[in-house]
Amino acid sequence: MTEPKKAPKTFRVIDTGVRPGRAQIAFDQALIEAHKAGQIPDTIRFLTFPPTVLVGRHQLISQELNLPACRAAGVSIGRRVTGGGALYLDEGQFGWELVFHRATLGLPSLGDVAREICEAAAEGLQSLGIAASYRPRNDIEVEGRKISGTGGFFDGDTIFYQGTVLMQMDGAKMAGLLNIPAAKLARHGAQEAVSRIVTMAELFDGKPPPVRAVKAALLAAFAHRLGIRPERGAISETEEQLAQRFYDDEIGTDDFVYGLDAPAGAADVRIATHAGKGGTITAHLRLEGAGQDRIREVLFTGDFFVAPPRVVPDLEAALRGVELAAAEAVVEDFFARAGAALMSAPGSDFARALLAAAGRA
Repeated sequence: MTEPKKAPKTFRVIDTGVRPGRAQIAFDQALIEAHKAGQIPDTIRFLTFPPTVLVGRHQLISQELNLPACRAAGVSIGRRVTGGGALYLDEGQFGWELVFHRATLGLPSLGDVAREICEAAAEGLQSLGIAASYRPRNDIEVEGRKISGTGGFFDGDTIFYQGTVLMQMDGAKMAGLLNIPAAKLARHGAQEAVSRIVTMAELFDGKPPPVRAVKAALLAAFAHRLGIRPERGAISETEEQLAQRFYDDEIGTDDFVYGLDAPAGAADVRIATHAGKGGTITAHLRLEGAGQDRIREVLFTGDFFVAPPRVVPDLEAALRGVELAAAEAVVEDFFARAGAALMSAPGSDFARALLAAAGRA
């Protein structure tokens, strides 16, 4: 006897429209915290940014952004709560994101979540007549050019995953605001940042579908591929109050946005980068001891995805005072115990970056 088919899980659908960049990121954190507390249901949110540049949670801001150009252009500058690389966003693109319980989709790893959600988003774009496909680790492409970047993480039993759709884009402006590493472009076979992206406007000869139609296509594909039932809902007062609190206390502050940057004037800092298939990890390392063989402190930065974000500072703390000879074993033990979700770079890549900085690659 076959078991009755389970009813699709309902996802509330909300749209917060255009809000300042840091306010949108604060709302991300509000969604996560309210969902963890059981105050909101599984949710899909659409959002739009005014001209804004955003760095990933673990990136050094002055290395990733052309800050003088950003300020001269008058664009907002913020930092995401997710990993990944720097972005330029404006009203020519829109964001989509899902916040939901681990049990909702029953996917065991962040990589599985990324694959299923990205393939669903690609299916939605395919329904509009374009050849979109998922490219691991976190891009949606049309004939090798990116039309959507994505990323996310686990926080306890809550999953947060987000992406964008490029409707229109001033590629030259983007390239002027972001410091895009040549190595990243080389990995994708592109010589210039502008040639790496494609927009709906370009694909439809200047007459793309309305944004509402693209959003509807995504929702239909999420419903079909993920087995859920999207239903329009309302933004709660709880979310708005939490978002304002996170904005005021952390995400809206310059300390949060600019606090992670290259150590200024530190001649004793050794730096090395390990570039793997899952992204880049840079170790900024200070040593101590008569033989300079013990870790005084280390800072890891890059465009990697690790969940939850606090795992990285916890790893840095675990390595303080460790002898270099034991560093690789400490990193391995840390990730074995931490229960971290690694969507891209494996834990061993952190050890490789650290040892390269120490000259012991």
